[in-house]
Amino acid sequence: MDEEIIKEKTSADHLMYVSLKYTKTCDVILNLLARWKSLIEISFDAILEKGCEDGSIACMHATPKQRIEFINKYFSKDDAIQKVVPLYVFFKRVPELKKVRSGEFRKNVNLKIVVTPTKNVDINMEKLSEYYDVVEAFMIRVKAILSK
Repeated sequence: MDEEIIKEKTSADHLMYVSLKYTKTCDVILNLLARWKSLIEISFDAILEKGCEDGSIACMHATPKQRIEFINKYFSKDDAIQKVVPLYVFFKRVPELKKVRSGEFRKNVNLKIVVTPTKNVDINMEKLSEYYDVVEAFMIRVKAILSK
């Protein structure tokens, strides 16, 4: 499980710091969001599996919604995990939401995600670095949990 997490993290970092730097397209942004979603998913599974092995967590939950609710409840005092859960839910919804591309192949590449008719999320380089910080803090916490 650790190898899979490291592989996903390496791929996400490459997308963020190499691919996006040189191509500046919304497709790279979408791939990065999908990679982060996968990374968080694998990490959640690893945390729950570790807890089941230790006996500190009762059982694995079947559906993704149950897993998210359980992680929210079980890690309610863990700030890094609490910050990444809503981000993960957003990343899961991105493929089905309407997207508007602007500024591709330019310094100010922007992907506008239409969440509701009144709410849009602009994903640009600044927003991606905010997401990166949240995911990075989460990964540090996951590493600490898995190394116990």
